[in-house]
Amino acid sequence: MAASSRPWCGCGKTRRKRDRLSTLYIRLPARADGEAALSRFALVADSGAIEQQGEGALRGFADLAAASRRVLLLIAAVDVTMLHVKAPPLSGPRLKAALPSLVEEQVLGDPSEAVLTAAPAQSPDGLRSVAVVQRTYLESLVRTVLAMGARSVGALPAQLCLPLQPGHVSGAVEPSVLTLRDGLYHGMGLAVASTPDTALQMVRALAGDAPLTLYVPAADLGQFQALAAEADPATTIEADDWTHWIAGSRSTNLDLVPALGAAGARATDWQRWRWPLRLALLALVVNLAGLNIEWLRLKREADATRAAMLQTYKATYPKDTVIQDPLVQMKMNIARARAASGQLSPDEFTYQAAAFGEAARSLPRPLSIASLEYRERSLSIKVKPESADPGVAGQLKSALAARNLAFSEPAPATWLIRNTTGAKP
Repeated sequence: MAASSRPWCGCGKTRRKRDRLSTLYIRLPARADGEAALSRFALVADSGAIEQQGEGALRGFADLAAASRRVLLLIAAVDVTMLHVKAPPLSGPRLKAALPSLVEEQVLGDPSEAVLTAAPAQSPDGLRSVAVVQRTYLESLVRTVLAMGARSVGALPAQLCLPLQPGHVSGAVEPSVLTLRDGLYHGMGLAVASTPDTALQMVRALAGDAPLTLYVPAADLGQFQALAAEADPATTIEADDWTHWIAGSRSTNLDLVPALGAAGARATDWQRWRWPLRLALLALVVNLAGLNIEWLRLKREADATRAAMLQTYKATYPKDTVIQDPLVQMKMNIARARAASGQLSPDEFTYQAAAFGEAARSLPRPLSIASLEYRERSLSIKVKPESADPGVAGQLKSALAARNLAFSEPAPATWLIRNTTGAKP
């Protein structure tokens, strides 16, 4: 690889950060030129400035590809055929499935062995441009670049990367390839070895009467300009430069790589995630261990508390042989003992009814009670509608609260009284 194609040797953080925001453009030689042919490259910042350019073997761009945010391959025009077919109005997936049958008559060989990418419809009659490139060739290129460490790879037909003005034709002359663009998704490439005069005549004939801008190698600029001045002064000759190709590539979105499917996607590099995954697994193990240790500690405390309660119960009631829940059984025994000694519990019907009767006697007028019902340690009282006075309910609530009883009205003319101390037999 030429000296100008070497990646930067600066290793500062600022330079590495800038590399990641760059796009690496690679103009590939014609496939027929063989693997020894050199590719041209340009490293372009997001601002559009060309940071580095040169030429060399494709595999020699590994450092640049790995440092760039995206690699954009410009496939030689002779290796990409632009067809024009009339397609019905189909959605993306259906159009992709129909493309092989639409181009079958125009493609030599089996369409399944080619990558077919349709451009957006350019006319009301459904005429579309379809880029055709050999699948094995494109897969090999994309896999090579991905293996070099590229994060994202795109591939554009080189003929669609020439600058284009409405009504004009753009062309480029290279040692063995003539490239021509005459529309947004129209272009072609010819594999020819020609002299400047024959190349100019051929491109001029292909362009027809349209104004032509021809990009030629800088070393041949003077000779082409002299020939154009004599043969066709309307033809503009300019030196081939990366700025033209970069600007032209931004005028098209006909990326060939998505048509490869999974073959064009970068495989997950699990080596890069090895230590993060190990740390995540270690954190999970530590947290699980902590949770289990805390659970065991709480379980031991609960077992110790239950054993102490059981021991206290046995010491208090040694005659009881069946002990299922010492706390509940202790409360029941206490309630029975109180009842045996003449003490009433706030949960009992007698206590609640007596307390209600005492509170009712303090009212200005007698209550008209329809029914009394004791259920689930609560006393339900239904009164006649004429007695369901909000003022009366408020007085009863205050009088019963002094006796640790709660008063509520769950339904009209229905009062509910229950214990508020929480003591349950």
